[in-house]
Parts: sequence; structure tokens; C-alpha cells
Amino acid sequence: MNQQAFESGKRAYQEADWLRAVTLLDGAKQSGEVSGEIDHLRGNAYMKLGQFDSAALAYEGALSDTAYGRRGALSCNLGRALLAAGRPQEAVGALTDAVSDSSYATPYKAYLALGSAYEQLGDVRNAGIAYRSAAIDEQNPAPALALTSLGSCFMRLGRAVDAVEAYRTALDFTTPLEDQNKIWCDLALAYVSANRMSEAVDAFAHATADGTYELSPEAQASYDAARKAVSSIGSRRPSETDAFLAAAGYGSTSYDPLDPTGASGELIPSPEDTGFFSVSEEDLVQQDRLDRKVKRKHRHTGLKVFIVIFLLLVLAAGGAVFAYINGYGWPTQQAVAEQLFDAKTQGSDLAPYVVSDLSTAQIQEMSDVLPSGAEVSVSGVDRSMMESTVYVTATLSGAGEQDYTIDMTRDGIGWKVSSVTPVYLSEDGVGTDDGASAPEADADADADAESPSSTDGAAEGTQTDAATE
Repeated sequence: MNQQAFESGKRAYQEADWLRAVTLLDGAKQSGEVSGEIDHLRGNAYMKLGQFDSAALAYEGALSDTAYGRRGALSCNLGRALLAAGRPQEAVGALTDAVSDSSYATPYKAYLALGSAYEQLGDVRNAGIAYRSAAIDEQNPAPALALTSLGSCFMRLGRAVDAVEAYRTALDFTTPLEDQNKIWCDLALAYVSANRMSEAVDAFAHATADGTYELSPEAQASYDAARKAVSSIGSRRPSETDAFLAAAGYGSTSYDPLDPTGASGELIPSPEDTGFFSVSEEDLVQQDRLDRKVKRKHRHTGLKVFIVIFLLLVLAAGGAVFAYINGYGWPTQQAVAEQLFDAKTQGSDLAPYVVSDLSTAQIQEMSDVLPSGAEVSVSGVDRSMMESTVYVTATLSGAGEQDYTIDMTRDGIGWKVSSVTPVYLSEDGVGTDDGASAPEADADADADAESPSSTDGAAEGTQTDAATE
């Protein structure tokens, strides 16, 4: 360090010669040297000159000197420089670091700047939290500024009643020698938003009492509206209904529901009585959640939804049990039978459609019984919980029809085939069914009609073959 340049730079700084101070302090550091004290003074001088980006660089250099310390103050200065340079997002990070330094003696300064940064970013809620923290900081000698800013945030959030509390408390922290007119005007606007017109008129009167404060056009319009509302209430005459109620003992002139804080004298409690500064933002959010939970419980919405869902589940379970007991399932018996014939036609494996305890030879026997390329129609189903029988008529690809009886066994919620039996019917012992004539396609139809006994034999022979293949 060039000690002589440093001392000269400090004297120039103390004499408010900011440009000379910056020049001398720049020359006091050796190349690559880290000096928190020099960079701290350089940053302050740059701030006075309005060179905010240079000031931010100087404060960052001072923060890099860990031996110098003073992290809270330097981070606060860095945040202010970034905020002045139009870099609010970076300023939030620096100012948050400043308030996290427990050794920082004046965190309210960082909170005020943090509130301003959040406002520039459009985050009104976090801005209000920062201003509130600045207001309740015991080291803050003048919390009125933070309270006024807090009231402004409440107004933008649509919380006029909270804004009233903030502005009134700000007035409590100001002295008659300070300019209170702006705060009175803001308080009056909050009263108007809260529909407390008598108090609004009184607050506007305080703001303009000495004649030095001029209301904005918007404030003047609100003042006129408040006076008109109060005048209308004061000139109102009781109606016949009011007179009737008064005669019956229901009337009361000691309390005006349209003006509870005016002539009645029912003033709002002071901030000290309401614990305005003893409740944290987290407490307010938690209380709001509890209130909503209580309201939901009172409406029994959750219980009603649970009962409806429970009844629906009971009905669905009852329907499923009824269908299971009565032999219904998925896939249905009809669907399984049709899939079995389709598999035969397509040359697919029949194993997925039959019970698992059938051997390969038994599955092959079942396949030999089934025709290929037949059109299948289900003529009936006998259902029970565990066993079912399906009656199928197959229209053969050549000619004629063949009936089949298919026995099925329950498999989970569906069905599997346990056996397939062709059915051969005769009419009064004369003639033969289509199933018996199919293997004898080369025989003459007249020969079949001549010998009923031979036809029966052929049918019996076919049944025997089907059972032993």
C-alpha cells in the first residue's frame, strides 16, 4: 500500500473532494493488492460522484478482503449501488446477504433498500415484509419512513385496513416539527378505501390545514367524495319504518352502522393494543390457513366427499360380487368360445384358451374336434359361479352345421375351456345330422336315406373316434 497516497486520499474524502479522493485512493493500491479499507472509501466516493457501477466494483473488492470484515455494511452498500445502477435483481442478493450478518449493527438500512428493490421487481408482498422488518428494527431511529412505505404496499395489496394501521403508527413516530401532511393524505386515502368516510374527511383536513400541502387530483376527488358521503349521512331523515322501530324500542341513536368510528366514538384500537408489530408475517399466513381449515370442517365438505366415494365403492364391489356369483366374468364365456374357434381357423395355439391342467395330447384332441373356417354362433350359456357350459353352432365351410357343447372352468375373473364335445342329433331315429354326413362327403345322399341303421352307426363311429383320438 502507498501509505502517503492513502492518507492524502482520506483527507480529500473528509473534505468532500470526491474526484480527488478517488484518484488518490486508486493510486494507493499496488497491482493485485487487496485492501478492504481503500476499496470501501473508493466505493463511497464513487457513490457521491454518481458512478454506481464503479462503486459496486469497489465494494465487491472490499468484500474480497476477508480480513477487513464489515460484511453487513459492505453488502448493504453494494446492494444500494446495484439498485442505483438499475440492477435490482442483483441488489436483492447483496441486501439479503447484508441482513443475514448478525454482527451488522444497522440492518434497517439494508431492509429499506431491500424493500425498494422488491418494489422495482414488482414483488409487493416481499417489499412489505422488508419495510416491516425495517420498521420494527430497534436500531432504526426514524421508523416513520418504513411505516409509510409499508402502508403503500398494503394499499397496493388491497389491504386498506392494514394500511390505516401502518399510516397511523407512522404518525405516532413523527414529531410536530416534521412534515406530516403527506402521511395524513395517505391515511385519508386508506380510510376512503376502507369506507370510513368521516375519518377520511378528518385526515384530509389535517393534511391541508397549514396550506402548504396541495392534494393531487386523485386525492382531491377522494376528499370531495368523502365529504359528500358524510354530508349525505348527516342530512338523512328517519323513515317511517325507522320511527316505527324506534317506538317499539329497537331504535338507537348512539350507534350509526354506516359510521361506526365517527360520531359514535367507537375508535379503532391502537397498534399497541392489536399487537401489530408482535405478529410475524408467517404467523398471519399460518392463522389464515387455520381459519380456512376450520371453515372447511364446518362445511363438512371432506366428510361428504368421503361418504359419496365410499358408497360408490360399496356399490361397485357389490355389483362385482353379484356378477361373480352368477357366473359372469371377463372375458365372457361367449368371447372365449369364439376365440377358441378363431384360433383353430388361424392355426394358432389353443393353450391360452384352455385350462392349464390339460396335457398337450388332450389339447391336440380338442383341436382335432374343432372345424377350421367355420362361422360360430352361441345359442346359449348355462352359468354358475365356477362352472359354465356354452352351446355353439358352427356353420361349416363346406356345407351344413355342427353343434358343440363347450365346458368351461372359472379362471380368475375370466373363463378357460375344459372340454369340447360335438353334439349329433337325430330326428325320430331316421336320417342323420349334418355332423355325421360331413365325413362322408363322397357318399350319395340317397344311400344315406336308405339305411337309417347305417347312419346311426356312422354317427356312433364318429363319436367314438372323437373320444379316442
